Amino acid sequence: MSTAKKFAGQTAIYGLSTIVQRLLSSILTPLYTSAYAPKVYSIFSTMYSYASLLNAFLSFGMETTFFRYLNKYPDNKRQVYNNGFWVIFVVSVFFMLLTIPFTHVIASFITIGNNTSQQQFLLFIKLFIGILVVDAWCVIPFAKLRADDRPIKYGVIKLINILVTVTLNFILIFGIPYWIEHQLFAWQWFKGWYIEGWVAYAFISNLVASIVTLLILLPELLKLQLRFDSVMFKDMLIYSWPMLIANLSYIVNENFDKLLLGKLLPANISEHEVGVYSACARLSIFLSLFIQAFRMGAEPFFFSHAKNKNAANTYARIMDYFVITMCLMFVGVIANIQILKYYVSNRSYWVGLNVVPPLLLGYVCLGIYTNLSVWYKLSDQTRYALYISGIGAVATIVLNVIFIPQYSYMASAWISFSAYFIMMILSYIWGQKNYPIPYNIKKNLAYIIASIVIVFLSFTVFNRNIFAGNALLLLFALITFYAERKELMLILKKK
Repeated sequence: MSTAKKFAGQTAIYGLSTIVQRLLSSILTPLYTSAYAPKVYSIFSTMYSYASLLNAFLSFGMETTFFRYLNKYPDNKRQVYNNGFWVIFVVSVFFMLLTIPFTHVIASFITIGNNTSQQQFLLFIKLFIGILVVDAWCVIPFAKLRADDRPIKYGVIKLINILVTVTLNFILIFGIPYWIEHQLFAWQWFKGWYIEGWVAYAFISNLVASIVTLLILLPELLKLQLRFDSVMFKDMLIYSWPMLIANLSYIVNENFDKLLLGKLLPANISEHEVGVYSACARLSIFLSLFIQAFRMGAEPFFFSHAKNKNAANTYARIMDYFVITMCLMFVGVIANIQILKYYVSNRSYWVGLNVVPPLLLGYVCLGIYTNLSVWYKLSDQTRYALYISGIGAVATIVLNVIFIPQYSYMASAWISFSAYFIMMILSYIWGQKNYPIPYNIKKNLAYIIASIVIVFLSFTVFNRNIFAGNALLLLFALITFYAERKELMLILKKK
């Protein structure tokens, strides 16, 4: 089997499992937006934005470090596994000790508007501490499944997590109210404790699903040993701490705009604006999903092929088809946005649909940056990840602070694109100086520019007309297939 086919196969398996997971989890967005008003939905985006920052901290950059050091120490993989897990375990225990006694302080800091009480936020925070810690303990066992080429088991466990989450959400948000309303068996008992419209039910569902996932991963956890190689750890730490900062910076780029919207806009409109922006931003899930699936397959693949003679050419070819796929998806989402908008079922959210094109274009840049990042991971120059993501994070914060008061969430959408664009350019420039890879820049730029022009025509000139948009999509796809037909035939013929 050719290298390209092997990579495509691995990515397809992760992609399929990711798609199934996201399709199930996507049920939650219309569920929440139909059950809660925008100002209530803003609680979700606020809490999960803070949680994503802490999640990056708790993982401590060890996921990427784990793959790198499996490649560096092929005869001592068990110790790499031990080191990676125990670092995260110790960090998470310290995190619990430092946060649980100070939930009152944390609650007063993150409360927005007058949407919920201080007492409720205390519970939310405790639930999220539990979710964060349990999820952190799953990071390295999940990475081990990927390193061991067990994508099916990985996908099944992730699928179970989503099924538990979705099922519990339906039961707690819709099932029990229906049960009480129709006075079914023991309805009075349910009525005695059930709080209708309580946001915490979503967080409880998440915590239970995380615990179930950890229990399923128990066979992997039992393979751990109470051994810690301090010399290897110091080496891993030098590699990982820039990745930690880079991951935190990425989360800032991804989520801090929502937090700043809640802080910088007047209290009487901030909750509504955050809710609208967060819900419409979910329409970019399709490109985000592809990037996630690509990263799942690419990270172990890139490390395992680093010593191959033609590795650089392989990485360049992968970039070509990654860009083509991202551009086709970018055009496809915009062409069908009049249908996809029903993913956010409450019409009051649709006022924010104009954020979708810049957010999707930002994800195109992020995806390319994810692909480009191979150079500093393979050359052990992870400090550049810190520089690049740090510059992106500073740009995100400064520009949002300047422009949100005047332009609200539209500023956030364009700033998100700008930050990822800057990161992409910096990574390419520094990468070519330190670890040259022969990317086909003219070809990739041609596809990106063509997709931007088509999106502009579809969204603005043809005013989101689904027939005009899909006609442009079909034309773009046919031209792309014709241009790539020879290369595609060569790949398909290779065994």
